[in-house]
Amino acid sequence: MVKPGRILAVILILLGLAIYWSISRPPKLGLDLQGGAQLTLQAKPNPEQGITEITPRVMESARFIVQQRIDGLGVAEAQVLIVGDDQLSIQLPGVSDPAQAERVIGKTAQLEFRQQRQGTEGELRVRQFESQQLIQQLSQLLAQSAPAEQIAEVEAKITQNRRAIRDLFDSVGLTGSMLKDAVAVPSQNQGFWDVSLTFNQEGGDKFAKMTGDLGGTGRAIGIFLDEEIISLASVDVKFQGKGITGGTAVIQGAFSLERANELALQLRAGALPVPIELVENRTVGATLGADSVQRSIYAGIAGLVLVLVFMVVYYRLLGAVANFALIAYAIFTYALFSLLGVVLTLPGIAGFILSIGMAVDANVLIFERTREELSAGRTLYKSVEAGFNRAWSSILDSNVTTLIACGALFWLGSGFVKGFAVTLAVGVAVSMFTAITLSRSLLLTLITNPIFKKPYLYGVKSIGKVAVSQ
Repeated sequence: MVKPGRILAVILILLGLAIYWSISRPPKLGLDLQGGAQLTLQAKPNPEQGITEITPRVMESARFIVQQRIDGLGVAEAQVLIVGDDQLSIQLPGVSDPAQAERVIGKTAQLEFRQQRQGTEGELRVRQFESQQLIQQLSQLLAQSAPAEQIAEVEAKITQNRRAIRDLFDSVGLTGSMLKDAVAVPSQNQGFWDVSLTFNQEGGDKFAKMTGDLGGTGRAIGIFLDEEIISLASVDVKFQGKGITGGTAVIQGAFSLERANELALQLRAGALPVPIELVENRTVGATLGADSVQRSIYAGIAGLVLVLVFMVVYYRLLGAVANFALIAYAIFTYALFSLLGVVLTLPGIAGFILSIGMAVDANVLIFERTREELSAGRTLYKSVEAGFNRAWSSILDSNVTTLIACGALFWLGSGFVKGFAVTLAVGVAVSMFTAITLSRSLLLTLITNPIFKKPYLYGVKSIGKVAVSQ
């Protein structure tokens, strides 16, 4: 069995890392805390494109393409959420010009299948290799928190390289308006997935001609969404001259299910554009956000201090141990918010503060059991062990039911409700760790010292004699 002292040492090391991480990379703040804009869009049917009703699939396609456009604006931690049956809620933290976002979002997605030019095969391979190298370099710079100038320089090279790739393809008039559907389908190669395409009559004819021209040449079909290439597809030599007929085709790329679904969604998003109408454009001032943060911090500190004082006054040494575990809980939870990419909002902070009270609740159960055992005349060591063991089932049941409620809120809720559910769930999970593992290891380590074996430290008149010799 691992000694409590060793477990405590590991926890202290993790605590130090959590403090460093929290200081160096604090969590992102949501719209209601740092200000910004919130747009609400209404999707409309488009009978001309065969969309007579707004279905969940259409809304998911619309959400995807809007998210792509928002990401193109460079808005950090932006969220695009489906609200109801036919609306999108867009949260843009830190945006000072919501009109620009409105203009970009309102454009119709442009999907196009283009034909690679003759004599560009070698250049395309070089450009693709350069793109991979630049993207890898950018990821490394971001991970290292490199200076903004270096990151901007690499991003400019990536943009320039993408423009050069785009110039290697010619338009043949095959656009997303001619694509009826795109779905992920199992590949003939076991374990992989393909993407099946279905064109209308005009699109099928254009696709047959293009594939007939490209078959066996080594040149590719470039699939572009909003002038950005999202995939390359080659054409087998057996289709040379006659092309792929019937209005259907399969993109084979040894895709994972996730990648195949993503590509199909990108294609559908360009193929099924629906008109969207702005129904609300609301701006949240940064002053309101700063005031909310300040009040939330004051509330959290006040609640924490009151809990710390109560625990020491009522439980004495046990309360001091609980307080240390509670402070460690707060640090671990805050670090996890940053590590998991949680965007802190006012409801999220409320969930965090609420979980502080729940973290203490576990210690209360444990220490009440411990004091009962001490009052019954058991030794200090056995009382502590019994307190943790007997309280465990109650702690587990109460926390599991809370986690189930968090899961329901996250699954069925949206926006700020999800933020509350995430922060509360993370807090509950961490509180179980600190209350059971940290408190137990710290207390068992302390009671090996005779100084911490005095009865008044536990609020009892006497302690079993065997405990004094341990």
